Amino acid sequence: EALALAVDPVCWSGGEPAEAAEAEEVEQGPHTPGRGAARGKKRKAATPAPAPALQPVKLSRAELYKPPTNEELNQLKETEDLFHSSLLRLQIEELLKEVTLKETKKKKIDAFLHEINSLLSAIPETPETDITDQTWLPKGVKVPFLQVPFNVKGKFRFLPPDELSVVGSYLLGTCIKPEINVDVAVTMPREIFQDKDNLNQRYHRKRALYLAHIAQHLSKENLFGSVKFAYMNSNHLKPILLLRPQGKDEKLVTVRLHACPAPNFFKPSRFYPSKNNVRTAWFLEQSTPKEGAAEPATPHYNNSILCDTVLLSHLHFLSSVSTDFPGMKDGLALLKVWLNQRQLSKGLGCFSGFLVSMLVAYLVVKRKIVKVMSGYQVLRNVLQFLGEFPGAPLGNGRLVSVESLRALITAVQFEAKCSMEILDDRMVDGFQALLMTSKPMLRTFDHVFHLKHVSKLQSACKKMELLNELMDRGGNYVAAALPFIISLLTRGLARRALLVAHSLPETPEWAIDAEPPKHKDVGSLMFGILFAPEFAASKLEKGPQADRPEATDFRTFWGEKSELRRFQDGTICEAVVWEASTICQKRLIPEQIVRHLLKLHADIPESSICYTGALLESALGTGEEDMVSVVCSYDDLSRKLWNLEGLPLTVTAVQGVHPALRYTDVFPPVPMKPIYSFHKQVKIRHLLLPSEEKPCPAYITPLKIICHMEGSGQWPQDKEAIKRIKAAFHLQLAELLHQQHQLICRPAVTHTDVYKDGYVFRLQVAYHREPLILKEVVTPEGMLKYQDTEESQRLELEILHQPHLTSSLHGLQQQHPAFGSTCRLAKRWISAQLLSDNISEECVDLLVASLFLHPAPFTPPSSPQVGFLRFLNLLATYDWRNSPLIVNLNADLTGKQEVHRPQLWESRSVRVFTRRSHHHLAWEQNGSGTGLFSLQTVFRPPLDLYDVLIHLNSNQIPRHLESVDQPVKSFSRGVVKNSSGARILFPVVDYDPVQCYLQDLREAFGDLALFFYDKHGGEVIAVLWKPSSFQPQPFKVSNMKGRTVTTLNSELVCVPNIEAILEDFEVLGEGLVKRVEAHTEKWTV
Repeated sequence: EALALAVDPVCWSGGEPAEAAEAEEVEQGPHTPGRGAARGKKRKAATPAPAPALQPVKLSRAELYKPPTNEELNQLKETEDLFHSSLLRLQIEELLKEVTLKETKKKKIDAFLHEINSLLSAIPETPETDITDQTWLPKGVKVPFLQVPFNVKGKFRFLPPDELSVVGSYLLGTCIKPEINVDVAVTMPREIFQDKDNLNQRYHRKRALYLAHIAQHLSKENLFGSVKFAYMNSNHLKPILLLRPQGKDEKLVTVRLHACPAPNFFKPSRFYPSKNNVRTAWFLEQSTPKEGAAEPATPHYNNSILCDTVLLSHLHFLSSVSTDFPGMKDGLALLKVWLNQRQLSKGLGCFSGFLVSMLVAYLVVKRKIVKVMSGYQVLRNVLQFLGEFPGAPLGNGRLVSVESLRALITAVQFEAKCSMEILDDRMVDGFQALLMTSKPMLRTFDHVFHLKHVSKLQSACKKMELLNELMDRGGNYVAAALPFIISLLTRGLARRALLVAHSLPETPEWAIDAEPPKHKDVGSLMFGILFAPEFAASKLEKGPQADRPEATDFRTFWGEKSELRRFQDGTICEAVVWEASTICQKRLIPEQIVRHLLKLHADIPESSICYTGALLESALGTGEEDMVSVVCSYDDLSRKLWNLEGLPLTVTAVQGVHPALRYTDVFPPVPMKPIYSFHKQVKIRHLLLPSEEKPCPAYITPLKIICHMEGSGQWPQDKEAIKRIKAAFHLQLAELLHQQHQLICRPAVTHTDVYKDGYVFRLQVAYHREPLILKEVVTPEGMLKYQDTEESQRLELEILHQPHLTSSLHGLQQQHPAFGSTCRLAKRWISAQLLSDNISEECVDLLVASLFLHPAPFTPPSSPQVGFLRFLNLLATYDWRNSPLIVNLNADLTGKQEVHRPQLWESRSVRVFTRRSHHHLAWEQNGSGTGLFSLQTVFRPPLDLYDVLIHLNSNQIPRHLESVDQPVKSFSRGVVKNSSGARILFPVVDYDPVQCYLQDLREAFGDLALFFYDKHGGEVIAVLWKPSSFQPQPFKVSNMKGRTVTTLNSELVCVPNIEAILEDFEVLGEGLVKRVEAHTEKWTV
């Protein structure tokens, strides 16, 4: 019998012959110029002469300037109103070309289907036996069904199929690449079935036996590259047979054989959701049923049979709806891409392509979608409907499975709402966010945890008394328990979580001679929690008042954690208080809730739960509380500066610059007091110096503050005079702070260091007109003009842009509490990869800020870990060479300004722009990062990339305790954590011998090598030779630095003197360098 391949022409994407030829040419791959083009011409010589090239058409003046047609006007209007830009329209059209199946591939698939048809018709019959008597099956094939319980009534025999019909998206022309699946309905003859085959899995087992016999015969044919079984959407009641072609076309298509019953054999009334088709006594293997016990409804079981009876009617319905509706095909392709990117289209209870096709058809019937709409309009209307979906089942008069909607309605509705917001926002690249960006659970949800032992859900079903659900799901305890687990967690995290979801269990396909996968073979289940930031870290779970009826239910739900508490308003309520002292522990309160509820209600032990909410934060310690203390001390110092008496000019503004003042410092300073015995004392100047006999003192970072003085006509207009006036202000500030507030100060020409509360603040006076004065340049003609100079740019960065950045990011931290810790993780990783000298702290802070300000398609991170994972993904996937990253701080940029791309952005450097940073003051890094970013490890760098490793003495590393691998033992660093004591000698500030050594190395050998170091306690300086350094140079005195003379082709040339350079590394770092390790196998002179 012929395959039902002929459908309405609208369902096919075939075009004109010229279009088909063009599609065939595209399939051959991109055409490369140069020698490849020449080879292409040689190949074409053997083929028939091509058609003559198209010639430009000469149009008359009237034709050239004729007004646009109505169709062209409508297209322009649609582009303006719907797409916001013509670029989005072009992107969508190009995407549709990429995912649509080409005509040449369809011809191959059709030929493959016809061959399958002839093979299926030739399969021989088998004698009739009991369903449980499966000895007639050869050893090379196993029944693709979990037969538990095994005993079941009924007879089975194999007869050739009555009909073979291609159903699904292939005929409708809505299947998309990369996975092309063609569904074929194999109609089993009526003679195979008996009355009551709808009961106790009889139909399902006959269906499995039918497919097993087909698989055994087809596996002998050379036509197929593979013949395997799989579960349809991981539903173990619905096995299917997968057939793939032989040879190079194996990945072209997968034909899925669905065995279905003879038409009109089953009465639809038997499969109402309220009906029972699985008897309790049979399922529990009891000899006699309990008297008077009502049988539970089995809606999912009923639906699994019902779907097989309506495969062809659904195809005819979808075909009639898609007639004269070309936009439906494009809209379905976009919707399938949207679902695939959100990992919602595969697995148990997924939002499948069939379901979304029926949804579009339903909206067409309900006139929510009309047939003149484009594919993009179909996408928008479906997303809008899903976002507003009330949760009621679809009622279009057709038999549609709503299982997926019940399981995923909350997740799909949430995604649809977010997607509509993105499409309506002109500032967001909707195409990239919705259709090109994947949303795996690890980067989507704030906290993720795994259920390692899926078999524990068996005990959960017993604990939650889910026998009825187990019968309905055919014994699949995973499918039975998951909805109740999600409901349990959703209630427990009600205020804290916007969304609680789980990964869709996927069962892998298997060979026909293997046993079918068990329920536990879905791997580890992943659960995701998306937080509401304002309540996620709350320690209190307040319940109803003690005398209310709801109090009993509250106590039952929370168990022993619930207790009575009196609140400030006088009420006595049930409440649960979670233990958490630090900010990091408060972020992990949801973990306590999850573990407690799953143990209490589902009998899942804590050992089976792998919670990954804050695994990476251990690399940072408890720095958030330290930064709060720093900011409090800074605020107090700011007030003291504002109220200083005796200054000739008043202080107009005090602005912080240091990263700790915007909550992004990796290891914020802690109050320190020096131990005098570890230092040399200079009593005349009340100073301390490091002692050579003792380990290097702990690093004390100065917290930089810009102190703006008011403008006045008394300020000089000469830049040197301004510097002297500022030096005088530094002296006077030190004197007044000591006199009026008893603060210990150490003035200098460029700043004044203030020791307060155990911290060292570095005050720098600023005059607002100084950058403008530094820009003054006198031309040879005597004209005065203003132009940017290196000095003016540096000063403008210090006193204007850095303070503004700090204040903006401080505000961002108040809106998103996870921002600071995310920055700290990102900067710790950058430093651990030895790249902190190549990417500034401001640049990393802005990169992270972009994840919070422009999170599409995600929501802003509410945990540092997910923010860090998105940061790594941004580094790995963003097109740094061709596109600048624009960070719209404080929403300063409008749509037109953000779209504008200055020519200077075409630089190969990594650049990040904000509204206040002009083109010459962008937070840029002079390096394209070619090959140095390694994402193989989280924090440990791959040192085998480097040519030379300089190992350092740990006792001379002041930040040794900050290293990724905490040292087993360290040294006393000559300071104690103490903020008391007004009369002390000023500690050693900003002293890091490793940084001094690095500066000497770069000055001496910067033209020969690059030097990389982890400033947070790294014990190794990595050296990478520059490729140009090994090229012979002409013999000149100026070329002799670090080189030796040798002869090349009878000429004297200079080459690097590697042995002397390595020796100089040790000499320069005497006392600091332990040894120098050279990887000589990586380079030759």
